[in-house]
Amino acid sequence: MKYLVRDKIFAIGDDYWIEDEHGRHAYLVDGKALRLRDTLELKDPDGRVLVTLRQKLLSLRDAMTIERDGETLATIRKKRLSLLRNHYRVSLAEGTELDVSGRILDREFAVEYDGELLAHISRRWLRVRETYGVDVVREDADHALLIAVAVCVIRMAEKEREEG
Repeated sequence: MKYLVRDKIFAIGDDYWIEDEHGRHAYLVDGKALRLRDTLELKDPDGRVLVTLRQKLLSLRDAMTIERDGETLATIRKKRLSLLRNHYRVSLAEGTELDVSGRILDREFAVEYDGELLAHISRRWLRVRETYGVDVVREDADHALLIAVAVCVIRMAEKEREEG
């Protein structure tokens, strides 16, 4: 299943619909204004919060968390000892890890578990400017989590570029 995500729209206070490949509203991104730290909520079309994306208090570059029902579901950090410049590790609460690697700033990267592709993020399929696609390859995967991972990694890479 492919989802269309508008780039550069994820700012505090911004709301945005992520559409599925058929043009239907799949998720609402709700940028929470007036918070001490960067917070976004990913909601279903009925307005139920599926996951919350938060900047860790130290800095956006260090880590971001994805929460579900008030509990940390995943923590995302840049991989320290990596030959690849854009390589992130997603530590899930149940103990497994996902790897994110590729050209993050170009919106050409993959999310994998133990060498198996879970999602591919790309701009190549789209003609719409400022938009990228999140193709969730496995039907049994947590689509909201994988979209949240893509959004977090992009935010972290952009913050690192600004500070770099």
